[in-house]
Amino acid sequence: MRATGTVHSAYAIGRIDGRLYGSFVEHLGRAVYTGIYEPEHATADEKGMRGDVIDLVRELDVPIVRYPGGNFVSAYNWEDGIGPLAERPVRLDLAWHSAESNHVGIHEFADWAEAAGTEMMLAVNLGSRGLDAARSFLEYVNHPGGSQWSDLRRRNGREDPWGVKMWCLGNEMDGPWQIGQKTAAEYGRLAFETAKAMRAFDPSIELVVCGSSSPRMPTYPDWEATVLDYTYDVVDYISLHLYFDYETGNTADFLAESARLDDYIGTIAGVIAYIKAKKRSQKDVYISFDEWNVWYHSREADKALLAGQDGWPHAPALLEDVYTFEDALLVGCMINTFIRRADVVKVACLAQLVNVIAPIMTVADGTAWRQTIFYPFLFASRYGRGRALKLPVEVPGYSTAFAKDVPYLDVSAVESEADGGLTFFLVNRHPEEAIELDIAVEGFGARRVTMDKVMAGHGLKATNGPDSETVAPQDGAGALFSEGRLKATMAPLSYRMIRLGA
Repeated sequence: MRATGTVHSAYAIGRIDGRLYGSFVEHLGRAVYTGIYEPEHATADEKGMRGDVIDLVRELDVPIVRYPGGNFVSAYNWEDGIGPLAERPVRLDLAWHSAESNHVGIHEFADWAEAAGTEMMLAVNLGSRGLDAARSFLEYVNHPGGSQWSDLRRRNGREDPWGVKMWCLGNEMDGPWQIGQKTAAEYGRLAFETAKAMRAFDPSIELVVCGSSSPRMPTYPDWEATVLDYTYDVVDYISLHLYFDYETGNTADFLAESARLDDYIGTIAGVIAYIKAKKRSQKDVYISFDEWNVWYHSREADKALLAGQDGWPHAPALLEDVYTFEDALLVGCMINTFIRRADVVKVACLAQLVNVIAPIMTVADGTAWRQTIFYPFLFASRYGRGRALKLPVEVPGYSTAFAKDVPYLDVSAVESEADGGLTFFLVNRHPEEAIELDIAVEGFGARRVTMDKVMAGHGLKATNGPDSETVAPQDGAGALFSEGRLKATMAPLSYRMIRLGA
């Protein structure tokens, strides 16, 4: 099978915002406790943060992390997480039926973020609370001093404000599972007034309004149109969330799921354009896809655990999917979709970062290790920043019950803003046939293959674990750039990254 195409320096989709490779830490399961925070761990720093996890987050080069939720935030009192640890209240978290010690709050998370080399993306509670708590939280975090909340921050040990720029106005407010669920009109009015108040404090902050929790919601896409009708002039992004299940048990269908992602983005881009035209606005609103991943391995076990749970445990093991090689292939396709939609998707958060449907796993009082999905995310985060390039490819495809003409080769291309390297991210969806790649590279000058990494030859259900990370990239072979053309052979069911340097 052959795949041919042309990439030209003059034809770009747009600049990729580095925050496209963000992630998410929620007070859920072991994401925080024994995930990022474990004071007794051998690698813990003076703040109790696991150094081995920080090293892996730095390896991924995650530019922004959303916090503290997620469903958790919709009944969260941010004030519970400040002040002396011994005086912080234990709360019952209704979202995940757990006891929350509040030993990690804004101060601890901010210290962790600094150590991990990432920025904070904070969410405010618009479920059980509202405008007043949101403006107080913003003042506590971002005001230098001389006011009630900023002076309290200083007394709690942080002299300078953190200067957080990105704020989420609640979480999944359309969901019946959400504490404080609202109709689109109820939420739109509340989000508008909250945004107005927060902008009165600082007009330069970036605000994210809640879109649909999933394109499967019965209110989709009317929800987005109504919410944006209220908030278009005061927000910068609308959030989308999507998780992929293994619905049919068929690999071809599973690897085509990224087509649903593309349709979802395209639909909401259309809604944004409609509201912009309706308001005769010159302002642009973009998409923050701040929850996405594969999620199905642990669901039945989690349901059984929660159904039979005795009491309110602290940091129980929830949503601890162990990912397969097959999952890594789909994650590669999803990241390619975000790159190809970089003109409208500016922020995305892999959900989540540690232990909870995550690329990084930990053993309490033990090791930290990389899941299979760690690697496609790593390569895109490291080498997928710059200009997203148009790359139409001629290649056979297939159809499913929900998508037509899914190409066997999924590909994106990025010109690096750091070193000018040209990077191709590729997934061969075909179960049996190799793909002979032939891409004309025009307008980039002389090039040579400087990096070639491949994940191939693993069983689809192969996984990594704390004692073995066998599903990992290897050096590729046979990729050749000559006379303006990149040629390589893509093995069946494989992921590959090829870089062309000057």
